[in-house]
Amino acid sequence: MTGTAPTVRELIAAPHPDIAPLPPAARPEPGVRVLRGVPYAEAEGSRPPELDAWLPEEGVPGPVPLVLFVHGGAWRRGRRDDMGTRTRDWDPGPFARIAAAGLAVACVDYRLSGEAVFPAPLDDLRAALRWLTLRSAELGIDTGRTVVWGESAGGHLASLLALTPGPTVPAPVGAVIWYGPSDLTAARGAFDPHDPRTPEALLLGAAPAGCPERARDASPVAHAHAGAPPFLLVHGDADTMVSCTHSEALAGALEAAGARAELRRVPGADHGWYGAADDQVADVFTESLRFARRVVA
Repeated sequence: MTGTAPTVRELIAAPHPDIAPLPPAARPEPGVRVLRGVPYAEAEGSRPPELDAWLPEEGVPGPVPLVLFVHGGAWRRGRRDDMGTRTRDWDPGPFARIAAAGLAVACVDYRLSGEAVFPAPLDDLRAALRWLTLRSAELGIDTGRTVVWGESAGGHLASLLALTPGPTVPAPVGAVIWYGPSDLTAARGAFDPHDPRTPEALLLGAAPAGCPERARDASPVAHAHAGAPPFLLVHGDADTMVSCTHSEALAGALEAAGARAELRRVPGADHGWYGAADDQVADVFTESLRFARRVVA
């Protein structure tokens, strides 16, 4: 007996991301390779989500630890290769610096709130970590030593991935969270959980007060547990968009559960490190990278 011949639709389809060849590497900096626009999943009726992989140059003893970076943008916009406005003019850029320090970086797409509501973006991060694990030998990475690093809305999603990785992916061993929301259930700063127009409401598909169970599921503070990985939470104490109390609350919840959390407040800094001096921003990055290297050692 012979199997059924593939249809024309099947023949012309692009290879599934699980088996598709990796793209050729660019070398933007000495000692650093970048694979750009690599699909990591198929999404029915939607574009395939992609990631950029920043890797130490071939020949570095491996496999190397991984930083999974999650961009911000109020869950509504943003680019996977953007660590925020204060790092955009760095040369070399932040991801090249991390790779040069001996850690791989995966900058990951996720569905924005105009495409799908929660938990879709968290599911995408889990899918990316699954793909990275599947292709880890080719990439020379060890996803058993993954640090999630996110800023703003990406910090919220990175926190959730660290606390609720799911059963099919390696649990992250650390989390670096810059000014991320941690509680979508209660009023904090300018946030009103009854307002259906907020970025949080657009993420959830309804005002948080109108869907309390979903809002709780999407709140990292609700998932703190003793087995959580170490967290570094960094937040400006003058943040007008995401109150510093979000990081304070998550640090407190983690410590109360018996997990490790380091909280650093940046004096005078607003959201995205506005108002902070250049040397303060550089110090935050250096401390974050030092933390990541420590937890994967």
